Amino acid sequence: MLDLIAVIIVIVALVATLAHVGYLALLNSAANKRAGGGPIAQYVRSRWPVAGVTTAGALLGLLLTGGSGFVDILAILIGGGSGAVAVKSLESTQKKYKTDS
Repeated sequence: MLDLIAVIIVIVALVATLAHVGYLALLNSAANKRAGGGPIAQYVRSRWPVAGVTTAGALLGLLLTGGSGFVDILAILIGGGSGAVAVKSLESTQKKYKTDS
């Protein structure tokens, strides 16, 4: 049962980290296509390490989900923590560059 919980948490965390990476990629692409997008591209470059570390953490959590009870708890902590950091980073980036239409 703990293994199933760990897998679900880590998969959700992996989706969150990949959403953060995807949003940064889209933002970077848009910034590079527009004149005056230099500050946004620079901000995105500063956020890539966070996105990379959280994605690596979620992948490590996924690798750990096949273990015993302690390893599953470790997978939940690593994967869940990575997902939480990715969601907070994604929200802060969206808040910074959100435009009201």
